[in-house]
Amino acid sequence: MKHLTTTLVTALALTAVPLATRAEDFPRRTIELIFPWGPGNAMAGSQLLADAMADELGVSMPVISTPGAAGTKAFMIAMNKPADGYTILDGYVAPLVLQPVLGNADWTYDDFIPLHAASSNAFAIGTSAENDRWADFEEMMAYCAEHPGELRYTTGSRNNLPHMVIAKALQSYDCVAQNIPYTANAEGMSDLKNGVLDFGFINVGEFQQNGDNYAIKLVLSELPASAEAFGNAPSIADLDIDLGLSGLAPLGWNWWLVHKDTPPERVEVLRQAMKAATANPEVRAKAAALGFAFLDWDWDQYDEVVGPVAGQLKAMGDALKWEEEELSKL
Repeated sequence: MKHLTTTLVTALALTAVPLATRAEDFPRRTIELIFPWGPGNAMAGSQLLADAMADELGVSMPVISTPGAAGTKAFMIAMNKPADGYTILDGYVAPLVLQPVLGNADWTYDDFIPLHAASSNAFAIGTSAENDRWADFEEMMAYCAEHPGELRYTTGSRNNLPHMVIAKALQSYDCVAQNIPYTANAEGMSDLKNGVLDFGFINVGEFQQNGDNYAIKLVLSELPASAEAFGNAPSIADLDIDLGLSGLAPLGWNWWLVHKDTPPERVEVLRQAMKAATANPEVRAKAAALGFAFLDWDWDQYDEVVGPVAGQLKAMGDALKWEEEELSKL
């Protein structure tokens, strides 16, 4: 009887251990990072951070590419996953803030629990390296204002985030220029380099690979790391005029998020691991080589940093309408 009692107590104890320590043992298996775009430079940057965070947690963290519907498909898939901390959403600005502003999503940024800010990739306005018509951005804008509709530029496709940001910058100088759409960004970059276009949107990845082909006129960010990514080119922080573009609004960026019902103790584990991963000097250097700058904002700054973006995006949308109306008058 004594042996039976001892065995029973031991069995009950073993059964109870996982229940009692489940929170403390988190995570115990793979965590998925739901990524809203297809494979490419941005996904490589997210995988770099995910690998560093996985090292902190002691589990694997694959990046699951889930493109579609301007990034909103990934959000819907992530929101339908269990709120157990084993699914992280790679919250890019387009599906997180822009699509709700456009009425294409029924969530807002505060429908999620933030972990840590992830990374940013800045936009820049540049010309061909051989284009010496203007000494700087403001000189180009003065010429544009005097010759409405003459200058031609590209942001790849039209009405995307880079187009919105550039339209807002041009509006501030009363510069009316023609946005030329391309089905493939490489075609636009080729025409820019060959002088078919007067200026264009240049992303960090393109500059990292082909920087000698371009003269960067303006980095569309006030963050020092953004200017550094473009070889310390002039940025909006150097202008005398306020473009109405600040913080994260004129950038491509992402903030990692989890379901709003995720247990707080698991959220805290993920936050600490991500904070440590973004602070790792080796990981930061590798991210910079890809053209990304890790952001240092922690979860408690989420509202004050992300909140103002929606209003600025609306103003950028108004700038697109302004550009179209002004061109129609010519």
